[in-house]
Amino acid sequence: MTKTRSLALLLGAALLASCGDSAVQVIAGPLTGSRVRFFNFGVNAPGVYFYANDTKMTAIGPTGATTLNGVSTGGTESVTGTIYGGVGSSGFYSDIAPGSYKLSGKIAAATDYGLIVSSLTTTIAASKNYSFYMSGFYDATAKTVEGFIVEDPFPDTFDWANASVRFVNAISNSSPMILFAKNTTTGVEVPVGSLVAYKGAGAFAALPQAVYDLSTRTAGSSTNTIVRTAVSFNAGRTYTISARGDITIVSTTLTNRPFLDNTTNR
Repeated sequence: MTKTRSLALLLGAALLASCGDSAVQVIAGPLTGSRVRFFNFGVNAPGVYFYANDTKMTAIGPTGATTLNGVSTGGTESVTGTIYGGVGSSGFYSDIAPGSYKLSGKIAAATDYGLIVSSLTTTIAASKNYSFYMSGFYDATAKTVEGFIVEDPFPDTFDWANASVRFVNAISNSSPMILFAKNTTTGVEVPVGSLVAYKGAGAFAALPQAVYDLSTRTAGSSTNTIVRTAVSFNAGRTYTISARGDITIVSTTLTNRPFLDNTTNR
């Protein structure tokens, strides 16, 4: 079944009117289908608003927002912005026209409001999807944190027999890791792709619909580095599992502990 884009493209073709700096806009061009979403996974980073050049791209909540085919437009941004561990626009993509952009996270708090703490310049290609991550450790003196972008190359067709899952490593002090998924019913465990280094993304892999216990391991090791249990993957859906946090923390309760985030691509 081919993914239907026409309604999303019609929606993306109309620019939202600006209401000052608090407005969330859409940078849109006709028949592009290009989309981007934003993660604040910078350890100890402040809450931020995400921008493409000078245009705000994210809304933290659904108030006033419109979502269609996985694309979020409009909406009201929280005064705290997207905080650590959060995904802008509640995990939805924002429509964007192809071209060269400076993607950035700007401080949302009154102190240092609008200060860019993370940015990169990248080219958005037509009809492609991307995820921008703030990552690494926030430098409170320099007021900077790292960032990277990965393409989200999930197929245009739906696999109604399986879920599609991939792994992104956003932990700067980690070794390359492999994601494993263990079916809680059958006990069968499989690797999801291969080793993924910091700022890397694995390929999407097919998994039967089920509930899984997830874990990561370094090359040649049988010891789990990060564990998350009872994650449901539904057939026909596409998921990104992202590792964030400080790999050295052993506590299971601290906010900055290593953690496997599950965000649906579609």
